[in-house]
Amino acid sequence: METPVAQSQPSRAIALGSLSALSAGLPFLVLFVVGVALPLFGGGYWGVIATRACVYWVLVSGLNLVVGFAGQIAIGWVALLTLGAYTASVLVAGNVTPPFPPYLALVVAAAVGAVFGLVIGLPALRLRTFYFAITTVGFATIVTQVALAWQSVTGGGVGVAGPIFPPPFSSEWGFYYFCLGLAAICTWTTANIASSRFGRALTAIRDAEVAAEASGIAKPALLAMVFLFSGAVAGVAGGLFAALQSYITPDAFTLDLSVLFFIAILIGGRSSIIGPLLGTILLTVLPEFAAPLVAWSTFLYAVLLLVIVLAIPGGIAEILDFKSRRPLDSHRAIIPRPDLLPRLFGSPTDGSLTLEQVALSFGGVQAIDGLDLEIRPGQVHGLIGPNGSGKTTTLNVISGFYVQQRGIVRLNGTALPARAHNKRAHMRIARTFQTPRIVGSASVLQNVMIGGTIDGKGTFAESLFSLPRHRRDEAVLRDTAMLALSAVGLERLASVRIDRLQHSELRFVEIARALMLRPAYLLLDEPAAGLSAEEIKRLGALLLAIARAGIGVLVVEHHPDLIFDICDHITVLNLGRKLAAGTPAEIRTHREVVYAYLGG
Repeated sequence: METPVAQSQPSRAIALGSLSALSAGLPFLVLFVVGVALPLFGGGYWGVIATRACVYWVLVSGLNLVVGFAGQIAIGWVALLTLGAYTASVLVAGNVTPPFPPYLALVVAAAVGAVFGLVIGLPALRLRTFYFAITTVGFATIVTQVALAWQSVTGGGVGVAGPIFPPPFSSEWGFYYFCLGLAAICTWTTANIASSRFGRALTAIRDAEVAAEASGIAKPALLAMVFLFSGAVAGVAGGLFAALQSYITPDAFTLDLSVLFFIAILIGGRSSIIGPLLGTILLTVLPEFAAPLVAWSTFLYAVLLLVIVLAIPGGIAEILDFKSRRPLDSHRAIIPRPDLLPRLFGSPTDGSLTLEQVALSFGGVQAIDGLDLEIRPGQVHGLIGPNGSGKTTTLNVISGFYVQQRGIVRLNGTALPARAHNKRAHMRIARTFQTPRIVGSASVLQNVMIGGTIDGKGTFAESLFSLPRHRRDEAVLRDTAMLALSAVGLERLASVRIDRLQHSELRFVEIARALMLRPAYLLLDEPAAGLSAEEIKRLGALLLAIARAGIGVLVVEHHPDLIFDICDHITVLNLGRKLAAGTPAEIRTHREVVYAYLGG
């Protein structure tokens, strides 16, 4: 299908984006101004503490994308700080090569950090939760042991001198401003990623991985880019840390330090930049007020984390999220506007989506047994049957989440590849789920924009530095998402956190997200579940309008009235086999269907 330019309500979408950017940027501006003015009212001691906070934030800013946005439990990130510190120090000292200038050594430290960031991150593609955490801690232990053993280069237990930067950054306050500038750059770049299609894709992988893959998001490629970036800034932080310490030994890189980085993100809040930034500052400054308790630091970190998790699960970011505490109208009606749908879609597709003798079993249970099915453009096809008859399994086979053991799924005559579920979106096959898959910490608009991720043209680097193509991508995606929300009747809730919505509204949000793909075929898994009678009626009118726009619609549903009202063709399954197929009138009077499913 062609990719038309969305012609929604650009003024509304632009206004939402501008207001959001202004409110989000104000706290960072205040912190930066305070940081610049610190030498006017802070002594030399507090200058060292502030510099350390800047160095830590350079690392945490990148780690935040891994932990806070992607949801990976990376506890041993101190390993990359160690690598960056030793790389910069050894190169400047000339222990292996002729002495490097400090700035060049810092660049090399970033490159080393990026490489090993990817090395550490690769297990995340297969290992999850605490298994990945143990891997990162193990890597940190290996790095420390290598630093101890490689005495000819690292100095072993004696250590090595850290780099000294030339004027104007050789003085205490000069180096502070250098670190503050790098921290500001890291804040800006990570904020750019967080508000881009890549940031939204990371949160989708974290909270709704199946929906992310159905939207075409490729998890391995995305995580690889994030690990590269996070490793690079951790390497830079290591070089700065070595310069701040003046002299480094393996003892400087403790597990306590790694735990500090990790907890700063958790108490700051997921999907946030300002929260982990404030968490980093808090955990850097707090020990200075409780120096006698430094030996208890790990215990105190654990207590602080426990308090945050129990009292404020959303962390500091939740405390600062004032707009999410505003009451919503309790009497909200969903009133779709199907007349807007033609502006979302391109020219109708030709051909059809077919299943030919598809079979799939799980152990001894035959979920699908020789199923033939044809979904045609411009028609609504109903798929009904008792629980356990294979309806959702059929959708999963079409979507690529399950691989059939026999038979073929064809799109316009071409067999679809197996095990390529994230590729289905590129073929314009969209779907919704029995239980709405959402990113709870994001707004309604951001959740819908996830559906258009694959249509962005800008690269990760372009988003990192907010280059023109990235800004154009965001403008188009925002406009298209507002149009999709208007079509399903939820544009008034665009800026609301999605976890504040009612169940019925989540159903329509999922449809809006699927429409972002401008699908040729739309697969819906029980879209009317939990809806009122009036909402089901409006849903039916919306689905009919989608089909009349040239989209092939396959609906799995347990509401017979909806199916018989809107479907052009109905297939009935029972125990994985086709029990009957035909028009609604034929199915209503089919004796076996009435006995097995409809009752009577």
